Amino acid sequence: MNNIIIKNASQVVTCSGFEGKRGKEMNDLHVIENGTVIVTDGIISHVLKQGESIPVNEADYEIISAEGKAVLPGFVDPHTHFVFGGYREEEFSWRMRGDSYMDIMNRGGGIVNTTRATREASEDDLFAAGKQRLDAMMQLGITTVEGKSGYGLDKETELKQLRVMRRLNEEHPMDVVPTFMGAHATPAEWKGREDEFIAFNINEVMPVVAQGKLAECADIFCEKNVFTIEQSRRYLQAARDLGFKLKIHADEIVQFGGAELAAELKCLSADHLLQASDKGIRAMAESGVVATLLPLTAFSLREDFARARTMIDNNCIVALATDLNPGSSFTASVPLLFALACIYMKMSPEEAVTAFTINSAAAIGRADKIGSIDVGKQGDLVLLQFPSYKFLPYHVGMNIVDTVIKKGKPL
Repeated sequence: MNNIIIKNASQVVTCSGFEGKRGKEMNDLHVIENGTVIVTDGIISHVLKQGESIPVNEADYEIISAEGKAVLPGFVDPHTHFVFGGYREEEFSWRMRGDSYMDIMNRGGGIVNTTRATREASEDDLFAAGKQRLDAMMQLGITTVEGKSGYGLDKETELKQLRVMRRLNEEHPMDVVPTFMGAHATPAEWKGREDEFIAFNINEVMPVVAQGKLAECADIFCEKNVFTIEQSRRYLQAARDLGFKLKIHADEIVQFGGAELAAELKCLSADHLLQASDKGIRAMAESGVVATLLPLTAFSLREDFARARTMIDNNCIVALATDLNPGSSFTASVPLLFALACIYMKMSPEEAVTAFTINSAAAIGRADKIGSIDVGKQGDLVLLQFPSYKFLPYHVGMNIVDTVIKKGKPL
């Protein structure tokens, strides 16, 4: 029985809502000063203001005094590639010498390099490494994480990655939302036959993933010299026909029309968006596509950051994610994520908190269940060491999480 009462928090930052917030709404966190949160059987049952009496028998609950601490929804990370084999530290040093992401990819590095190591890794090895990464993310306040396949690029390894995620979801406290990304890159054996590789994914792999209920979403890397707009459209439409929610890596390296395609197909989210056009931004706002921004990746690649300010001012639903992966963003640093979002992407602290809670929940189709402190939602909460959420970007690069609570259970 996961019953807990968190009493007298300096702030209960509810982020209240059951869908993604857009534009100016992102600044309204619905903060309750000196509030109390009650979780009953793992579900939030009461959110009380100062002076309201506790309507349950306290003897049946674990009591946490949160005086001097802010309470927030558990953070939701809606874009990661956390299940992989091997590392790419050598490629990082190449980048520091000035080699571009695409140069490294064309030399057999990048995604294809990780593909070799992931194909060779056993399921147990991938599980053990994935568990370590989830443990580290949980200490930073993340309570739900999306994970993508895409380091197999063959049927066997793609399914292996997704099975590992399902096992981690069952055995680890954190919720893992799996995404099938068979079209992450073209492996060596399919080079020059990209259309056939897309057809292979659609005909041979995707139906098996759907039948086994191994993924909730499908994703593709829509980019110059990776997969075209037309290939991406074909892949995503086939995924939708099989019942997957749609996500897309869009406009990361060049302005390519990925944001516009996401709007056309009404994808759940379009991610990266460093080069998204004004037209694409407006289209995403109109269609309700969540713009998921990955500042840690831009930082690691020394690229200009995505135009968060422009997107918010154009009424987009903006989310943040870490993009934890072995190449372009080997980090899940929540403290650095908040600092970059506020200092370099010109987001307010309120917008950044919204973007990593209720909006990031919307980016994985779960804003009705997580991402805010609302009655009826899962009891996923984070207590900070400080009395205000504003310390998240202000205490630069430092983990200020005091306690993580998952489904009403302190971890």
